[in-house]
Amino acid sequence: MTREVVSHRDGHVYEFGPEMDPVYEAADGESLTIETVDSLNSEIREEGDLLDAIPEEVNAATGPIAVAGASPGDVLAVEIEDVRVAEDRGRVLTAPGFGLLQDDPDIDHPATRITEVEGGGADGSGGDAAGTIDFEGIDVPIEPVIGTIGVATDGETVSTLTPDDHGGNLDTTDVTGGTTVYFPVFQSGAMLAMGDAKAAMADGEMCGTGAEIATEIDVTLSVIEDPAVSPDRPLLDTGDAVKTLASAETMEEAVELANGDMLDLLTHHHGFSRTEAYLFSSLVGGLEISQVVDPQVTARNAVPSDHLSLPF
Repeated sequence: MTREVVSHRDGHVYEFGPEMDPVYEAADGESLTIETVDSLNSEIREEGDLLDAIPEEVNAATGPIAVAGASPGDVLAVEIEDVRVAEDRGRVLTAPGFGLLQDDPDIDHPATRITEVEGGGADGSGGDAAGTIDFEGIDVPIEPVIGTIGVATDGETVSTLTPDDHGGNLDTTDVTGGTTVYFPVFQSGAMLAMGDAKAAMADGEMCGTGAEIATEIDVTLSVIEDPAVSPDRPLLDTGDAVKTLASAETMEEAVELANGDMLDLLTHHHGFSRTEAYLFSSLVGGLEISQVVDPQVTARNAVPSDHLSLPF
């Protein structure tokens, strides 16, 4: 399949807002390859390169990409077919005032470790995702994740460092090859952008980074008109589970939103009352932490695909 390539060199953003100018317009159903730069624009190359503070411009997101026909009230489906590392090293680091344990006196802030890539496109060719990164002599499997992915907002302008209802810095391990991410469309064209990828990252992203790295991402973009259920926030279909995704100032608020969104799907799918959906949600699936380090935290509520399918 011949795909158009959209690169961070064509254009990238450091914020999502209601008015965004596209660098490319995709047809409904078009397949693309999207090239991203690492979250720190390749400025951290050696372990002596330290981050004294989080830059004002961070998490460059390639795009925006307009999708023809997408209108407010629609849903944009982003089928992630593959995520490949595209350089020979990643970087995992701390910065002052950032991360879960930022006040721990026994942890260095700042600190940097370079994670050399072995296989998985170590020559920069964007080869097969199989391979490892090296951390202090320990091999860690390459499991690429897209950290920042989102669409134009419905009002306020939001930094690519911050997650919200439009997506953004979700830092969710499920946002990877084999997952379809569904976004509510707030503006004409949807205006999709993505970047801030990692070669590996744990749920929570505790120190504030994964193995930050450049990637090549294969996606197919589709517009869903008049959805039977209109989501307020991103949804995930991993193949094994359907997951609602919510970001808020506190984890309590995030999990409440994620659980409430799941009830909307369960009532539609099963014909449950909201009370029945609430009870059922407490029997299957469960809450998961995405990240706890960004200006807002992100959580997801998962239900196995045996019990739920999306209404579009």
